[in-house]
Amino acid sequence: MFRGLDHLAIVVPDTEAALIIWRDRCGFPVLFSEKVNGDTVLLTHLDLGNTHLQLVQPLIADHPLWHWLETHGPGLHHFCMTVDDVGQALVDLPPLALPPGEPTPHQGTQGKRALFLDLAATAGVQVELTGA
Repeated sequence: MFRGLDHLAIVVPDTEAALIIWRDRCGFPVLFSEKVNGDTVLLTHLDLGNTHLQLVQPLIADHPLWHWLETHGPGLHHFCMTVDDVGQALVDLPPLALPPGEPTPHQGTQGKRALFLDLAATAGVQVELTGA
């Protein structure tokens, strides 16, 4: 079911400041940027060669990622695996289901569907699945 690593995601308060590190100092080229989930989050993808680095910036004041930033500071938030079908993954991986109260899969990068697995099922590691 898992086809490979799609991206590593870093939550940042300011994408432009993060680009100074990852694009300018490290030399990772920017592939694309897009606003998702009703323009509440800016995702910027950089090419790491064999996967993407995704910079995730919350764009609205009450977004839950601001609380995450206040608690943890900028840094690694999750890794994302590609699957053939996100809906089928919910059926095939019941022990790794959505967290309690989590809505149906959300809009991911470039129109793909995505969902986060239950942290209790992954020993506290934030894992996202993305695909059709």
